[in-house]
Amino acid sequence: MRKFLSIFLSLSLLILPAEAKETKYVALTFDDGPSGKYTRKLLDGLYDRGVQATFLLCGYRMKDYPDLTQRIVDEGHEIGYHGYTHKNMQSMSRRAIAQELEDSQTLLPEGCRPVFLRPPGGCCSDAVRQVAQVRNLAILGWSVDPRDWATHDTAAIERAVLKNVGDGDIVLLHDMSDSSVKAALDIVDVLLQKDYEIVTVSRLVRIRGVRLRSGQAYSRFPQTTKNS
Repeated sequence: MRKFLSIFLSLSLLILPAEAKETKYVALTFDDGPSGKYTRKLLDGLYDRGVQATFLLCGYRMKDYPDLTQRIVDEGHEIGYHGYTHKNMQSMSRRAIAQELEDSQTLLPEGCRPVFLRPPGGCCSDAVRQVAQVRNLAILGWSVDPRDWATHDTAAIERAVLKNVGDGDIVLLHDMSDSSVKAALDIVDVLLQKDYEIVTVSRLVRIRGVRLRSGQAYSRFPQTTKNS
């Protein structure tokens, strides 16, 4: 009888389901666009891979590329504010900052309501925070920055991201050059192979159960983040 029980327990262990892997999430963000052919190439690649990203758009570029702005929304990506002129907001008055947002808002596709502001260069100030608070916007930073705008070395961009990225990170990229776009799509391929799920920042916020506070800055959303 004892031998029978031993065999039964051994067989039971063999058929137990394997422990499920915990999903890792990362958000890719793209600043300064839309930029014409580079944004088109990026959107094509993201679409083929079934991946959504967050685009921090400049108003003057949305004015030049309304079709791409609409496509970003239509394909399930997220749009955030990056100012109208891309000028440094750190030295601007509250009125000037508010005007940057208002001018950008008029160019957004119908129904698009951004929840994030990323000041150009990440340069923040009390005035930026106050305007963001009044307009119910969180300030979006980043936790991984390969400085892709400063190099045309695709491999270097990829290494800088893949060496440092982890669960809950927000990666800063740009869709302003072939090297950046190629690197971004290569990064997506590698992360997908490593069982990451690539999501918009807003979806990452929901997954992690974070309650955004207007005017507050966020740079990543790791598993340990608690409701705030």
